[in-house]
Amino acid sequence: MIQRPFRGVLPAITTPFLADGTIDHAFLAKHAEWQLSAGCNGLIPLGSLGEGATLSFSEKVSVLKTLVSAAGSKPVLPGIAALSTRDAVALAQAAEQAGCRGLMVLPAYVHVGDMREARAHVEAVIRATHLPCMLYNNPPAYRTDFTPPFIAELAAANPNLVAVKESSGDARRVTAIKALVLARLDLLVGMDDMAVEGIAMGAVGWVAGLVNAFPVETVALFCAARDHGVAKAMPLYHWFLPLLRLDTVPEFVQLIKLAQQEVLQGNERVRGPRLPVEGALRESALRVIRTALSSRPQVGA
Repeated sequence: MIQRPFRGVLPAITTPFLADGTIDHAFLAKHAEWQLSAGCNGLIPLGSLGEGATLSFSEKVSVLKTLVSAAGSKPVLPGIAALSTRDAVALAQAAEQAGCRGLMVLPAYVHVGDMREARAHVEAVIRATHLPCMLYNNPPAYRTDFTPPFIAELAAANPNLVAVKESSGDARRVTAIKALVLARLDLLVGMDDMAVEGIAMGAVGWVAGLVNAFPVETVALFCAARDHGVAKAMPLYHWFLPLLRLDTVPEFVQLIKLAQQEVLQGNERVRGPRLPVEGALRESALRVIRTALSSRPQVGA
């Protein structure tokens, strides 16, 4: 029976760097344990927030090994993306060998072809292992739009495709996909400032970003929306939204790492070509973070 690990709160975990630019594996393990102890259901490394595009193949595998060891019984579900289909397939197979328990499958980096090419690429990754897979739809970032009919066809041909991370920004996509696939696929929301709306429309998971700095609040918001509905979730959501919107701008990696630094859970080091934010954007982000901290609600994991 194919497992369905893509449920609940799944942090798109950041990749920490030391001052010399190498990966800080000691902090990565500590950070993973903190996320999971707050009630998160698994970890998604190597995505865009994890700066996967800037990591070498060997660095990616080393990140997976560190996280599999740190996560214990919780699943590690890495993002699988590369410039070529061949490299993406190799990473998927390396992830399986490292002990990962599922894969988040992205379109190819850089090349934006027609849907025939896009399907060939993601299908090669899905079929590279027997692991359960989640298709990642983020047309604003990757310029490939996996429409509900496309997703339904892909799911029908690939039994180990068990979930979709929907990041188009349109909550109607969740209901449109569900109408075609019913219970065949789990739907997850992938934009922080659309979490409650997505859950209200039937999403069973949230691939979250600000969770890297605020895991307890993220889990509490997800549970409130899932178990008690929108009205119960709204007070916490209103407090959280200014922070969650930091996840929806081009500098989201730098801003989320800045938030981690402000709560003393990491630093803002990023790998080039990214640089820490400066000027008005930095000042604005710090106001948002510090205002939220000054009025932080008391919630439990």
